Amino acid sequence: MKFENFIYQRVDIKETENKVNELINKINEANSFETQCLIIDEINNIRNEFTSMRVLSELRSNLGVDKEFYSEEMDYYADAEPILEDLVCDYYKALNSSKFKSLLKEKYGDHLFNLAEMKTKCISKDIIEDLQQEKKLIIEYVKLGQSFKTKFQGEELGRWDFDKYICSEDREMRKRAYEAQTQIYIEHEEEMQEIFNKFVKLRNNMAIKMGYENFVDMGYARMNRIGYDKEMITNFRKQILEYVVPLNKELMERQAKRLNVENIRYYDESIFFLSGNPLLKGDEKSIIKKTQKMYEELSLETNEFFKYICERNLFDIEKRDGKDEGGFCEYIPKYSAPFIYCVYKGTIEDFNVFTHEVGHAFQHYLCRNYKIPEYLTATEDISEIHSMTMEFLTEPWVEDFFEEDGEKYKFSHMCSALFLLAYIAVVDEFQHFVYEKPEASYEERNSFWRELEKKYIPYRDYEENSFLDRGGFWLRQSHIFWGPFYYIDYGLAQFVAFNFWSKAKKNRDKAWEDYMKVCSAGGSKSFMEVIRLGNLENPFKEGSIESIIKSIREWILEAEVNLV
Repeated sequence: MKFENFIYQRVDIKETENKVNELINKINEANSFETQCLIIDEINNIRNEFTSMRVLSELRSNLGVDKEFYSEEMDYYADAEPILEDLVCDYYKALNSSKFKSLLKEKYGDHLFNLAEMKTKCISKDIIEDLQQEKKLIIEYVKLGQSFKTKFQGEELGRWDFDKYICSEDREMRKRAYEAQTQIYIEHEEEMQEIFNKFVKLRNNMAIKMGYENFVDMGYARMNRIGYDKEMITNFRKQILEYVVPLNKELMERQAKRLNVENIRYYDESIFFLSGNPLLKGDEKSIIKKTQKMYEELSLETNEFFKYICERNLFDIEKRDGKDEGGFCEYIPKYSAPFIYCVYKGTIEDFNVFTHEVGHAFQHYLCRNYKIPEYLTATEDISEIHSMTMEFLTEPWVEDFFEEDGEKYKFSHMCSALFLLAYIAVVDEFQHFVYEKPEASYEERNSFWRELEKKYIPYRDYEENSFLDRGGFWLRQSHIFWGPFYYIDYGLAQFVAFNFWSKAKKNRDKAWEDYMKVCSAGGSKSFMEVIRLGNLENPFKEGSIESIIKSIREWILEAEVNLV
């Protein structure tokens, strides 16, 4: 069945509530392990149906299909989802108290029970209304961002439409584009700060109701941090500061020489060569054709997967009126269907985003036959490994997309990944400050953000852009609003992706074999278990970052010689 033929029908949350409660009672009363397993299957079918309809409503709204109707459905699920999540917690409690618990663990694995423990640490009936309010705030925030428009170079642009100008070879154009983009945030700063303050207060109040001192520990439970804690994350950031930041500083000095400027300004950071950044060649149809060829040749598994995606129309990259901005991958369990959502604008970022989201979709495809929802999708710290590694494992085919700029792409992609790591550390430490000090003023938050930039991005020079220089840049980062403590997952995954990049240079077949193991595990294992399964370096281990950064530096300096 093709995506456009998927049937949508709103799930009645009251009926769902009655049915799940009835099934939970049956689990408690069951006299055999086999009976409990059949009941578990029923509950999971109900959960998969709910998830499928919620995701379909979001996708069709984003795609601009009957937008008014599906936007109303999204509002409905914002109220309904926390009710279902609380029911799932009751279901988990029934599993945990089952007289057949040891057999259930043997059948479904210990990790289901670990995930159940995390869920019950951050959801209860006491905060259902708060969770509903949070989901509505996310919808409000997304709609606000979609409304941001400004005129530049004769075009009406949204806040994410400036790439081609920000990456221009013309330095003055880059500066003007960045200033025009910044003006959007200046005009909307007050309402963005106010909506963020609502997020912080709401999350802090939920955490207190759940018995936490503040939202930090509850946020970690939400993100399923299993096998590592705040101290280990702090040490990860410390290693970034010690080994990545000095390299980035050196790379910026070299970039200034390549661009023939005395100092890199903030509007220069995204341009790597005086002759311009690598250019993506072709329109969206030719890009898809090249992508089909790439996945045909990459492996038997990706060939089968991408045919599955294309035959069922499980992607949409067209830029058109009514379609929202963004790039993401969703999974619709009822139809065993990952869906890739992007907006093609003809920039290098289009290639990065699509390849990244294909990594997510590939994992979903490999895990589509898992019987329990928890294992269909990996937790975020693992799922970003699939996507960020895919960006590197497809590098042998970049010449098809960038032609003579292929080597320039590899170089700029690696440098961008290093710069991203430092930025991720800023976002993560900032969020700890925000939720450890929820009463902080707008000015205090901005000031602390700017301090962190000076710490992890010491070369950043905002010149006369006073808005960014007083710490306004964080308003651009949507994850800070809708996904607290998510962003460090990109950092952990980036480290692992570097590991795969290094392994592939030595033995590509073995690297792919390990990548398949990681993807095929889905959500059935914790981050630390996946690291061991994939024969990967532990990012929390002292010296692990130092070692990989040393090899990356050697590669960059060698590659640069052939590009200048």
